[in-house]
Amino acid sequence: MRNLLCTILVIMSITIYGQDKAHNTYVDLNYFGGNIALHNNDILHLITGHPEGFFFSWNKKTFGDKAWQQRYNYPDYGASFMYQDFKNSKLGDSYGLYAHYNFYFFKRNIMLRIAQGLAYNTNPYDKIDNPKNIAFGSEILSSTYLMINYKKDRLFNRFGLQAGLSLIHYSNANVKAPNTSVNTIALNVGLTYDLDTEDSEFISNLSDEKFTEKIKYNLVFRSGINQSDIIGSGQFPFYVISAYADKRLSHVSAIQFGADVFFSKFLKELIYYKSVSFPEENISGDEDYKRVGLFVGHELFVNKLSVETQVGYYVYYPYDFEGRTYLRIGLKRYFGDNFFGALTLKSHGAKAEAVELGIGVRL
Repeated sequence: MRNLLCTILVIMSITIYGQDKAHNTYVDLNYFGGNIALHNNDILHLITGHPEGFFFSWNKKTFGDKAWQQRYNYPDYGASFMYQDFKNSKLGDSYGLYAHYNFYFFKRNIMLRIAQGLAYNTNPYDKIDNPKNIAFGSEILSSTYLMINYKKDRLFNRFGLQAGLSLIHYSNANVKAPNTSVNTIALNVGLTYDLDTEDSEFISNLSDEKFTEKIKYNLVFRSGINQSDIIGSGQFPFYVISAYADKRLSHVSAIQFGADVFFSKFLKELIYYKSVSFPEENISGDEDYKRVGLFVGHELFVNKLSVETQVGYYVYYPYDFEGRTYLRIGLKRYFGDNFFGALTLKSHGAKAEAVELGIGVRL
């Protein structure tokens, strides 16, 4: 990790001395150290030390040129690189790339960063070489991190300091078993450097008149691959067709009500496996693997992106898999007024079922 930190510091030095025009950007370097949270007793053997690592981030400031920036108190957006040493040879190390937003509170002294990206793990599960790593079934993982910092910019010329708490999550969402996932809770401390001699002035001219829309109708197709918790059972495609109505309540908020139809091929394989291997469970093997659910949801709009959260209940549920209630959370990106793409996680409580890639139309 020392060599990686030296490399980052060299990059920072080149960046610092290579600036000759205003960009309204800054970089930060944060060291973190903490503990792996015991969310599942099955991973107890993997918690043998105190993980540590660092984040290196590039950030673009906003000053209210667009209305959404003023509504969200002039957030930053940017990209992060992360390195983490889990202090356990079975877990290996992880390297991640993220996109993030920084939101500010309490006179801009408190910063909340929300980041989503992909991570590469150096030592995932292997039935021969690494059978004890039941946390990561694949090298490529979905990763999210949250960081809340007390932050002071420009304490020493362009340099500032920040410190706080981070939560880092890794999971492949059952793309490949095993997948118990890992959550790291850590303290972090960091250095910031503004690439401009001074910041622009904040614009505050938002009238923010009341905004609503008529009910709109949405049709979404989602797909991907996943696997049951049975290691070696194979990866299978799934397909989800969703139809729902939404009502825009304000510039930033909408509510939803709709239905999902799930075609999950892994479930068909799981039903057959259970019928053959566990006759005491009284599964015939002829149970339908399809499911139908009704859901309510909320959508939070941030520029052309939105954050979607939904809670659903299966009304057609011929095979009992992880309970009747399901959750969905993820990001949408609008292209024009009618079309959007979506990346969502479907789960049953804390148990992930699938990462869904979707395309949709809103009419």
